[in-house]
This record gives sequence, C-alpha cells and structure tokens, in this order.
Amino acid sequence: MKIVACYNIKGGIGKTAAAVNLAYLAAHEGARTLVWDLDPQGAASFYFRIKPKVKKGSKGLLTGKKTLEDAIKGTDYSNLDLIPADFSYRNLDLQLDEIKKSDTRIRKLLKPLAGDYDFIFLDCPPSISLVSENTLIAADAVIVPTIPTTLSLRTLDQIVDFCKKLDIDHAKIITFFSMADSRKKLHKQIVENPPQHVRVLNTSIPYASDVERMGVYRQPVPVFAGNSRAAKAYQALWKEIKTILT
Repeated sequence: MKIVACYNIKGGIGKTAAAVNLAYLAAHEGARTLVWDLDPQGAASFYFRIKPKVKKGSKGLLTGKKTLEDAIKGTDYSNLDLIPADFSYRNLDLQLDEIKKSDTRIRKLLKPLAGDYDFIFLDCPPSISLVSENTLIAADAVIVPTIPTTLSLRTLDQIVDFCKKLDIDHAKIITFFSMADSRKKLHKQIVENPPQHVRVLNTSIPYASDVERMGVYRQPVPVFAGNSRAAKAYQALWKEIKTILT
C-alpha cells in the first residue's frame, strides 16, 4: 500500500483536482484505490457524487468508535472507494491535540487498510496544522501542486521548511506545475527553470476549462473529456508519480 498526500498550504491551486484525477487513473488501471477527503469543504466528495457525511464524525474515527472501514463508500468507478469529508473535520486539529502520539494518528488509522488497497490518496485541507503534520508523516509521497508564480514558489519553500523543522523527510515532497499558462511570460520562465532544491515532475497541468468543468460534470477529466489536453496531462503526471512510487 502506498499513501499519497495531495497537499498545499494554499487553496485553489488544483490540489483536489489532482487527487481525484490521479486516483481515478490508478483505479482505471486496475489498482485498488481509496481517496480520503480530509478537507471539511468536501470538494472531492462532491466530485464523486457522495454526501460529505461520516457517522459519528471525526471524533468517532479518532477514538475508535467508528473505523475507517465503516466509513468507506463505493464510487461510480471500479476499484475506487472514498472516505467522504465531514463538516466535523474542521475540528480535527483540536481533536488530534487531545490524543497521545497525535502526530501519527492518521498513519495508525490507515494501517489496517494495507491489505485492501494498493494506493490511498489523501486530499488534505490547505493549512499548516496538526492535520498537515499527520498527513506528511503518513504519506509515502507528498504531491504539491504549484502554480508557476513567485508567491507559489515561496509557499513551496515554506512546506519544505515545515518538514525540516518537524524532522520529516522532505525528499518525499514531489511538486508539479498546476494551472500553467504558457501564454504568460512568468509562467513559461518558471516552468523552463524549475527550482532545484525539490523534485519537480516534467509534466505540467495546463490552465484549462476542462479542469474547471469537473464541478459541472462531477466526474474526473478523463471520464468526460478523455482526449483533452488536460486529461492527457493527468495521464502523463500519473505515469511519472507511479514510477516513483513503485
């Protein structure tokens, strides 16, 4: 089982789109795949047409009154399951802080699923928090979508520094350029001259209306626009990530 966290401090940078599309592609290839929507906004749950509700909420999961297995829902796609979001996740930081060894709690919750899934994708909330620390520790790879702008690169540096301060192996951080617009000079310059202190994938996800239309169709891009530039980019991105993971 490989755990992949899709994470960034910033919101609106294509994090959930990446989690949903990469998970779909993994499942489409036959891998047993699970997405855990940890963001109380519930965007991944919305894309998969599943109500963002977990019985007994986040506290039930953390205290063991409800197991992750009990919270798993099937999606419309073979080999692809979801643990939906819940509005109670907004209190997850406070609840984790009350538990012993709170920084490894999410990893402990996921451990019993090792025999059931090949890949687990964590769609993380955009923050620096105890939830972030948990997901960074639990993950085998941390996928960080980064818009090719100066401020987004600064955020990437903050994530690397966050890992170093917590003594988390920052080598697990893998970034790719998201919402890249080749018509913009700065975007083009940064994509052609990526940062050297972190692993940057060769594939960029273009700024494309097909990605935005995921909210209209409530489907991954390869489902409703399989021949689009965005769909092909996600396929290439998954190929790169899968090679690193396996």
